[in-house]
Amino acid sequence: MASEFYKNLIENNKKWVASKLAEDPEFFKKLEKGQQPPLLWIGCSDSRVPANEIIGAQPSEVFVHRNIANMVVHSDMNMLSVLDYAVNALKITHIIVCGHYGCGGVKAAMENHSYGLVDNWIRHIRDVYRLHQNSLEGIEDTELRFDRFVEFNTREQVLDLAKTSIVQTAWKKGQVLHLHGWVYGVGTGIIKDLGVNMNSNTDLEEFYRLEIKD
Repeated sequence: MASEFYKNLIENNKKWVASKLAEDPEFFKKLEKGQQPPLLWIGCSDSRVPANEIIGAQPSEVFVHRNIANMVVHSDMNMLSVLDYAVNALKITHIIVCGHYGCGGVKAAMENHSYGLVDNWIRHIRDVYRLHQNSLEGIEDTELRFDRFVEFNTREQVLDLAKTSIVQTAWKKGQVLHLHGWVYGVGTGIIKDLGVNMNSNTDLEEFYRLEIKD
């Protein structure tokens, strides 16, 4: 027998459909025609960070990829497939990597506990800690160090995004594509723009700049 929670999901869907149709009787017919979102959101899987809701976006406005700790891993075919489709098929113009304070994946990377299979994923986050170890361990307050690690991790993912051949090929072609790094405050609802904004591979160190053939 289905739980009350599960049954409420179906009922909530009906109420949502009714509210949307009350606002616009053609709402779903318009969505049915296709999507042309201007934004790809790469965020954390955390249930407290709903991409559309926290930026006030409507369905069809945000293409979304989520994983533990909003990582951009060069060998992750899931993320790369989403990125390729967003850039080359949907022609999105903005990509936001959004981390969040209190991220469990980032917290786990600060410790030596084993969590099973996910340890392999967390190792990528630990690599970020190693890159910024001196700065992080100079922060005595544990919570401040945690927050700063979240910010460092988000910045590194934006850089890793810019290093992909998908993004660099788009830039080579003259495609308008802006990369941004944000951190969301779960306890405040406020987004912090980290000021890491890229629209050309000239923002990368030279040995990361790929020579893309025409």
